[in-house]
Amino acid sequence: MGGMDIVVIGFVVLIILVLFMGIKTVPQGYRYTIERFGRYTKTLEPGLNLIVPFIDRIGAKMNVMEQVLDVPTQEVITKDNASVSADAVAFYQILNAAQAAYQVAHLENAILNLTMTNIRSVMGSMDLDELLSNRDTINDRLLHVVDEAASPWGIKITRIEIKDIAPPKDLVDAMARQMKAEREKRAQVLEAEGARNAQILRAEGAKQSAILQAEGQREAAFRDAEARERLAEAEAKATKMVSEAIAAGDVQAINYFVAQKYTEALASIGTANNQKIVLMPMEASALIGSLGGIGAIAKEVFGDSQTTPATRPRQSTPRTTPAFPTDPAQGK
Repeated sequence: MGGMDIVVIGFVVLIILVLFMGIKTVPQGYRYTIERFGRYTKTLEPGLNLIVPFIDRIGAKMNVMEQVLDVPTQEVITKDNASVSADAVAFYQILNAAQAAYQVAHLENAILNLTMTNIRSVMGSMDLDELLSNRDTINDRLLHVVDEAASPWGIKITRIEIKDIAPPKDLVDAMARQMKAEREKRAQVLEAEGARNAQILRAEGAKQSAILQAEGQREAAFRDAEARERLAEAEAKATKMVSEAIAAGDVQAINYFVAQKYTEALASIGTANNQKIVLMPMEASALIGSLGGIGAIAKEVFGDSQTTPATRPRQSTPRTTPAFPTDPAQGK
Protein backbone atom coordinates (compact mmCIF):
# COMPACT_ATOMS: atom_id res chain seq x y z
CA MET A 1 0.00 0.00 0.00
CA GLY A 2 1.40 3.32 -1.07
CA GLY A 3 1.51 6.64 0.71
CA MET A 4 -1.39 7.96 -1.33
CA ASP A 5 -3.63 5.12 -0.21
CA ILE A 6 -2.83 5.79 3.41
CA VAL A 7 -3.76 9.45 3.04
CA VAL A 8 -7.06 8.57 1.39
CA ILE A 9 -7.90 6.09 4.12
CA GLY A 10 -7.03 8.62 6.76
CA PHE A 11 -9.11 11.27 5.08
CA VAL A 12 -12.14 8.93 4.90
CA VAL A 13 -11.73 8.06 8.56
CA LEU A 14 -11.56 11.75 9.42
CA ILE A 15 -14.74 12.45 7.48
CA ILE A 16 -16.51 9.61 9.26
CA LEU A 17 -15.29 10.89 12.60
CA VAL A 18 -16.41 14.43 11.78
CA LEU A 19 -19.83 13.20 10.75
CA PHE A 20 -20.06 11.13 13.91
CA MET A 21 -19.11 14.12 16.06
CA GLY A 22 -21.44 16.50 14.22
CA ILE A 23 -24.63 14.39 14.10
CA LYS A 24 -26.54 14.04 17.39
CA THR A 25 -29.79 12.11 17.95
CA VAL A 26 -32.03 13.28 20.79
CA PRO A 27 -34.63 10.78 22.10
CA GLN A 28 -38.25 11.78 22.70
CA GLY A 29 -38.84 13.31 26.12
CA TYR A 30 -35.39 14.82 26.42
CA ARG A 31 -33.68 18.12 25.61
CA TYR A 32 -29.91 18.53 25.11
CA THR A 33 -28.11 21.82 25.73
CA ILE A 34 -25.22 22.74 23.40
CA GLU A 35 -22.16 24.62 24.66
CA ARG A 36 -19.58 26.27 22.45
CA PHE A 37 -16.31 26.87 24.22
CA GLY A 38 -18.19 26.46 27.52
CA ARG A 39 -20.99 28.90 26.69
CA TYR A 40 -24.61 27.84 26.17
CA THR A 41 -25.72 28.37 22.57
CA LYS A 42 -28.88 26.35 21.89
CA THR A 43 -31.09 23.43 22.90
CA LEU A 44 -31.46 20.36 20.72
CA GLU A 45 -34.99 19.06 20.17
CA PRO A 46 -35.85 15.34 19.85
CA GLY A 47 -34.70 13.82 16.55
CA LEU A 48 -31.59 14.19 14.34
CA ASN A 49 -29.53 17.33 14.94
CA LEU A 50 -26.24 18.73 13.52
CA ILE A 51 -23.58 20.53 15.56
CA VAL A 52 -20.11 21.83 14.77
CA PRO A 53 -17.66 19.06 15.54
CA PHE A 54 -14.86 19.67 17.99
CA ILE A 55 -16.31 23.15 18.73
CA ASP A 56 -19.82 22.45 20.04
CA ARG A 57 -20.47 19.86 22.68
CA ILE A 58 -23.48 18.59 24.66
CA GLY A 59 -23.76 20.37 27.99
CA ALA A 60 -26.73 18.77 29.84
CA LYS A 61 -29.25 16.13 29.00
CA MET A 62 -32.53 17.21 30.56
CA ASN A 63 -35.56 14.94 31.00
CA VAL A 64 -38.65 17.07 30.23
CA MET A 65 -41.17 14.38 31.15
CA GLU A 66 -43.21 14.85 34.36
CA GLN A 67 -41.31 13.38 37.30
CA VAL A 68 -42.14 12.54 40.88
CA LEU A 69 -40.18 13.13 44.08
CA ASP A 70 -40.90 11.23 47.27
CA VAL A 71 -40.67 13.68 50.16
CA PRO A 72 -39.28 12.11 53.37
CA THR A 73 -41.35 12.09 56.59
CA GLN A 74 -41.42 15.49 58.24
CA GLU A 75 -41.99 16.20 61.94
CA VAL A 76 -44.27 19.22 62.20
CA ILE A 77 -45.30 21.24 65.29
CA THR A 78 -48.79 22.64 64.75
CA LYS A 79 -50.09 26.00 65.88
CA ASP A 80 -51.58 24.44 69.04
CA ASN A 81 -48.27 22.68 69.88
CA ALA A 82 -49.21 19.21 68.67
CA SER A 83 -46.50 17.09 67.08
CA VAL A 84 -47.46 15.24 63.88
CA SER A 85 -45.61 13.36 61.14
CA ALA A 86 -46.37 14.08 57.48
CA ASP A 87 -45.45 12.27 54.26
CA ALA A 88 -45.81 13.86 50.81
CA VAL A 89 -45.01 13.49 47.12
CA ALA A 90 -44.21 16.24 44.60
CA PHE A 91 -44.67 16.17 40.80
CA TYR A 92 -42.70 18.51 38.56
CA GLN A 93 -41.88 19.01 34.88
CA ILE A 94 -39.01 20.87 33.17
CA LEU A 95 -40.33 23.52 30.79
CA ASN A 96 -37.04 25.30 29.98
CA ALA A 97 -34.04 22.97 29.75
CA ALA A 98 -31.46 25.79 29.71
CA GLN A 99 -32.81 27.39 32.91
CA ALA A 100 -33.10 24.02 34.66
CA ALA A 101 -29.52 23.23 33.69
CA TYR A 102 -27.82 26.54 34.43
CA GLN A 103 -30.02 28.38 36.98
CA VAL A 104 -29.81 25.83 39.79
CA ALA A 105 -27.42 23.10 40.79
CA HIS A 106 -28.77 19.71 41.77
CA LEU A 107 -32.33 20.41 40.65
CA GLU A 108 -34.07 17.48 42.37
CA ASN A 109 -32.37 18.18 45.68
CA ALA A 110 -33.38 21.84 45.44
CA ILE A 111 -37.03 20.95 44.74
CA LEU A 112 -37.01 18.41 47.57
CA ASN A 113 -35.65 20.82 50.16
CA LEU A 114 -37.98 23.57 49.01
CA THR A 115 -40.98 21.26 49.40
CA MET A 116 -39.98 20.02 52.87
CA THR A 117 -39.42 23.56 54.14
CA ASN A 118 -42.81 24.74 52.95
CA ILE A 119 -44.56 21.66 54.39
CA ARG A 120 -43.31 22.58 57.85
CA SER A 121 -44.19 26.24 57.29
CA VAL A 122 -47.73 25.70 55.99
CA MET A 123 -48.73 22.90 58.35
CA GLY A 124 -47.15 24.64 61.33
CA SER A 125 -49.47 27.63 60.86
CA MET A 126 -52.61 25.51 61.34
CA ASP A 127 -54.33 23.92 64.34
CA LEU A 128 -54.44 20.14 64.61
CA ASP A 129 -58.16 19.87 63.89
CA GLU A 130 -57.81 22.16 60.89
CA LEU A 131 -54.75 20.21 59.76
CA LEU A 132 -56.56 16.87 59.81
CA SER A 133 -59.74 18.07 58.14
CA ASN A 134 -58.35 20.41 55.45
CA ARG A 135 -55.86 18.30 53.52
CA ASP A 136 -56.96 19.74 50.18
CA THR A 137 -56.34 23.25 51.46
CA ILE A 138 -52.81 22.24 52.55
CA ASN A 139 -52.10 20.75 49.11
CA ASP A 140 -53.26 23.92 47.34
CA ARG A 141 -51.18 26.20 49.55
CA LEU A 142 -48.07 24.05 49.16
CA LEU A 143 -48.47 23.91 45.38
CA HIS A 144 -48.85 27.67 45.10
CA VAL A 145 -45.83 28.47 47.29
CA VAL A 146 -43.40 25.88 45.84
CA ASP A 147 -44.39 26.52 42.23
CA GLU A 148 -43.85 30.26 42.64
CA ALA A 149 -40.41 29.67 44.21
CA ALA A 150 -39.31 27.18 41.52
CA SER A 151 -40.56 29.09 38.47
CA PRO A 152 -37.15 30.88 37.88
CA TRP A 153 -35.58 27.43 37.44
CA GLY A 154 -37.64 26.74 34.35
CA ILE A 155 -39.74 24.04 35.97
CA LYS A 156 -43.42 23.66 36.74
CA ILE A 157 -44.61 22.07 40.01
CA THR A 158 -47.73 20.27 38.81
CA ARG A 159 -48.90 18.73 42.08
CA ILE A 160 -48.01 18.27 45.75
CA GLU A 161 -49.97 15.68 47.72
CA ILE A 162 -49.90 14.96 51.45
CA LYS A 163 -49.92 11.15 51.67
CA ASP A 164 -50.35 10.75 55.41
CA ILE A 165 -50.60 12.78 58.61
CA ALA A 166 -49.86 10.75 61.74
CA PRO A 167 -50.48 12.33 65.17
CA PRO A 168 -48.95 10.71 68.29
CA LYS A 169 -50.70 7.63 69.70
CA ASP A 170 -51.85 9.34 72.91
CA LEU A 171 -53.30 12.16 70.84
CA VAL A 172 -55.11 9.64 68.61
CA ASP A 173 -56.61 7.99 71.72
CA ALA A 174 -57.75 11.36 73.06
CA MET A 175 -59.33 12.20 69.71
CA ALA A 176 -61.12 8.83 69.71
CA ARG A 177 -62.54 9.53 73.18
CA GLN A 178 -63.60 13.00 72.08
CA MET A 179 -65.34 11.59 69.00
CA LYS A 180 -67.12 8.99 71.12
CA ALA A 181 -68.27 11.68 73.55
CA GLU A 182 -69.55 13.83 70.69
CA ARG A 183 -71.49 10.89 69.23
CA GLU A 184 -72.99 10.04 72.62
CA LYS A 185 -73.96 13.68 73.05
CA ARG A 186 -75.70 13.74 69.65
CA ALA A 187 -77.46 10.47 70.50
CA GLN A 188 -78.76 11.90 73.79
CA VAL A 189 -79.89 15.07 72.03
CA LEU A 190 -81.74 13.02 69.42
CA GLU A 191 -83.38 10.87 72.11
CA ALA A 192 -84.47 13.99 74.03
CA GLU A 193 -85.90 15.52 70.87
CA GLY A 194 -87.73 12.29 70.10
CA ALA A 195 -89.21 12.15 73.63
CA ARG A 196 -90.25 15.79 73.38
CA ASN A 197 -91.92 15.27 70.02
CA ALA A 198 -93.70 12.18 71.37
CA GLN A 199 -95.02 14.15 74.36
CA ILE A 200 -96.16 16.94 72.05
CA LEU A 201 -97.97 14.47 69.82
CA ARG A 202 -99.62 12.78 72.81
CA ALA A 203 -100.70 16.16 74.17
CA GLU A 204 -102.11 17.10 70.77
CA GLY A 205 -103.97 13.79 70.63
CA ALA A 206 -105.40 14.28 74.13
CA LYS A 207 -106.41 17.81 73.18
CA GLN A 208 -108.19 16.65 70.04
CA SER A 209 -109.86 13.84 71.98
CA ALA A 210 -111.08 16.26 74.66
CA ILE A 211 -112.37 18.63 71.98
CA LEU A 212 -114.22 15.85 70.18
CA GLN A 213 -115.62 14.52 73.47
CA ALA A 214 -116.82 18.00 74.47
CA GLU A 215 -118.42 18.48 71.06
CA GLY A 216 -120.12 15.09 71.39
CA GLN A 217 -121.44 15.95 74.87
CA ARG A 218 -122.67 19.30 73.61
CA GLU A 219 -124.44 17.66 70.68
CA ALA A 220 -125.99 15.03 73.00
CA ALA A 221 -127.14 17.71 75.44
CA PHE A 222 -128.59 19.73 72.58
CA ARG A 223 -130.53 16.76 71.24
CA ASP A 224 -131.69 15.78 74.75
CA ALA A 225 -132.93 19.31 75.33
CA GLU A 226 -134.65 19.27 71.96
CA ALA A 227 -136.35 15.96 72.83
CA ARG A 228 -137.53 17.30 76.21
CA GLU A 229 -138.77 20.42 74.49
CA ARG A 230 -140.81 18.44 72.00
CA LEU A 231 -142.13 16.19 74.78
CA ALA A 232 -143.13 19.27 76.78
CA GLU A 233 -144.82 20.75 73.70
CA ALA A 234 -146.74 17.51 73.17
CA GLU A 235 -147.77 17.37 76.84
CA ALA A 236 -148.78 21.03 76.78
CA LYS A 237 -150.84 20.44 73.65
CA ALA A 238 -152.55 17.43 75.24
CA THR A 239 -153.22 19.37 78.44
CA LYS A 240 -154.61 22.25 76.43
CA MET A 241 -156.96 19.94 74.56
CA VAL A 242 -158.13 18.35 77.83
CA SER A 243 -158.61 21.79 79.39
CA GLU A 244 -160.66 22.95 76.41
CA ALA A 245 -162.80 19.82 76.69
CA ILE A 246 -163.35 20.40 80.45
CA ALA A 247 -164.20 24.03 79.78
CA ALA A 248 -166.79 22.85 77.27
CA GLY A 249 -168.42 20.78 80.03
CA ASP A 250 -167.27 17.36 78.90
CA VAL A 251 -167.07 15.18 82.02
CA GLN A 252 -165.31 12.44 80.10
CA ALA A 253 -162.29 14.72 79.68
CA ILE A 254 -161.92 14.89 83.43
CA ASN A 255 -162.17 11.12 83.60
CA TYR A 256 -159.48 10.86 80.88
CA PHE A 257 -157.11 13.15 82.70
CA VAL A 258 -157.59 11.51 86.10
CA ALA A 259 -157.38 8.00 84.63
CA GLN A 260 -154.11 8.87 82.90
CA LYS A 261 -152.49 10.01 86.14
CA TYR A 262 -154.02 7.09 88.01
CA THR A 263 -152.62 4.60 85.49
CA GLU A 264 -149.14 6.18 85.66
CA ALA A 265 -149.22 5.93 89.47
CA LEU A 266 -150.18 2.24 89.28
CA ALA A 267 -147.37 1.61 86.79
CA SER A 268 -144.84 3.25 89.13
CA ILE A 269 -146.04 1.17 92.06
CA GLY A 270 -146.02 -2.06 90.07
CA THR A 271 -142.48 -1.57 88.67
CA ALA A 272 -140.82 -0.77 92.02
CA ASN A 273 -137.87 -3.10 92.71
CA ASN A 274 -138.60 -3.41 96.43
CA GLN A 275 -142.28 -4.43 96.12
CA LYS A 276 -143.24 -8.04 95.93
CA ILE A 277 -147.00 -7.86 96.84
CA VAL A 278 -149.23 -4.88 96.04
CA LEU A 279 -152.54 -4.45 97.97
CA MET A 280 -154.99 -2.19 96.12
CA PRO A 281 -158.24 -1.47 98.07
CA MET A 282 -160.22 -0.24 95.08
CA GLU A 283 -163.22 -1.12 93.02
CA ALA A 284 -162.58 -2.62 89.65
CA SER A 285 -165.54 -0.73 88.18
CA ALA A 286 -163.85 2.59 88.95
CA LEU A 287 -160.87 1.76 86.73
CA ILE A 288 -163.21 0.41 84.04
CA GLY A 289 -165.23 3.64 84.12
CA SER A 290 -162.10 5.66 83.77
CA LEU A 291 -161.01 3.58 80.79
CA GLY A 292 -164.41 4.16 79.25
CA GLY A 293 -163.95 7.89 79.71
CA ILE A 294 -160.58 7.61 77.97
CA GLY A 295 -162.18 5.95 74.97
CA ALA A 296 -164.92 8.54 74.77
CA ILE A 297 -162.62 11.51 74.94
CA ALA A 298 -160.35 9.92 72.31
CA LYS A 299 -163.30 9.61 69.94
CA GLU A 300 -164.26 13.24 70.48
CA VAL A 301 -160.67 14.46 69.97
CA PHE A 302 -159.85 12.44 66.83
CA GLY A 303 -163.39 11.96 65.52
CA ASP A 304 -164.67 9.18 63.31
CA SER A 305 -164.72 10.02 59.61
CA GLN A 306 -166.83 6.97 58.83
CA THR A 307 -169.63 7.73 61.36
CA THR A 308 -172.29 10.37 60.72
CA PRO A 309 -174.34 12.10 63.45
CA ALA A 310 -177.43 10.11 62.43
CA THR A 311 -175.74 6.73 62.83
CA ARG A 312 -173.59 7.61 65.90
CA PRO A 313 -174.50 5.19 68.75
CA ARG A 314 -176.33 6.56 71.70
CA GLN A 315 -174.25 7.26 74.73
CA SER A 316 -175.02 5.31 77.83
CA THR A 317 -176.25 7.07 80.89
CA PRO A 318 -173.64 8.00 83.41
CA ARG A 319 -172.88 5.35 85.89
CA THR A 320 -173.72 6.08 89.45
CA THR A 321 -170.64 4.23 90.50
CA PRO A 322 -168.06 6.79 91.63
CA ALA A 323 -164.98 7.16 89.38
CA PHE A 324 -162.62 7.12 92.33
CA PRO A 325 -162.19 4.40 94.92
CA THR A 326 -164.06 5.22 98.12
CA ASP A 327 -163.43 4.26 101.68
CA PRO A 328 -165.77 1.47 102.90
CA ALA A 329 -166.17 3.33 106.14
CA GLN A 330 -167.67 6.34 104.42
CA GLY A 331 -170.17 4.24 102.52
CA LYS A 332 -171.80 2.95 105.66
